[in-house]
Amino acid sequence: MKTPVLFISHGAPTLPLQPGDTGQSWSELGRRIPKPASILSISAHWETVVPTLSLAGNPATIHDFSGFPEELYRLLYPAPGAPELARAAANLFTQSGIDAEFDNIRGLDHGSWVPLTFLYPHADVPVTQLSLQPGRDPAWHYALGRALAPLREQGVLIMASGSITHNLRALFSHPQSAPVPSWVSEFCDWMADKIAACDIESLLAYRERAPHAALNHPTDEHLLPFFVALGAAGVEYQSQHLNQVMTYGFLAMDSWRFD
Repeated sequence: MKTPVLFISHGAPTLPLQPGDTGQSWSELGRRIPKPASILSISAHWETVVPTLSLAGNPATIHDFSGFPEELYRLLYPAPGAPELARAAANLFTQSGIDAEFDNIRGLDHGSWVPLTFLYPHADVPVTQLSLQPGRDPAWHYALGRALAPLREQGVLIMASGSITHNLRALFSHPQSAPVPSWVSEFCDWMADKIAACDIESLLAYRERAPHAALNHPTDEHLLPFFVALGAAGVEYQSQHLNQVMTYGFLAMDSWRFD
């Protein structure tokens, strides 16, 4: 039986302190899906020129942010690493003609450990991270996901962590009590419609086809993990739209499960 694929909008690092509806949604999701043998996490917060996989046996909890409550910096997610999974993923890349590299010490940034804190709170599932290539387009990241798809037959959960909307400049200027701007809701609706319709062609061309794409994503990096998940899901996936929550006035927390 294939494991599902997840795309998670990971939100602010403070979610472990203020879980709200999102934390509850992630906890429920972790209880619903079969417990995986290991996890391959693709986070928007690790960028390299070449796809890189972590070989860390005990990945550190990386607090890759500043200006937050001190309590947040004391949180740890001590999951074991998954170097064997990293090597298996690299072999699949090689078979697909994709060069890959390893990092011996890379830990888990908040794009990984924040959602995993809720999905698997006992930190008992081995996990490794795969980096993004911000100089590459959605089609490149879709191809990475296609190459990784066989891991689903081996009990591996592929978890892509980014954000369905990510304009931080607008976030800091938008009052949280104000209505959600139409340029956010129209983009989210377009993405949800195309995902439900398995319209991969349109999704890969979202910059040209989606309404207000550049406003919601001035840069691609927080949506690139989605395309890895889409590739791993296959061409005839079934999707489940999860956690349709809006935070900070307009930061969408939509997530998807692909089977």
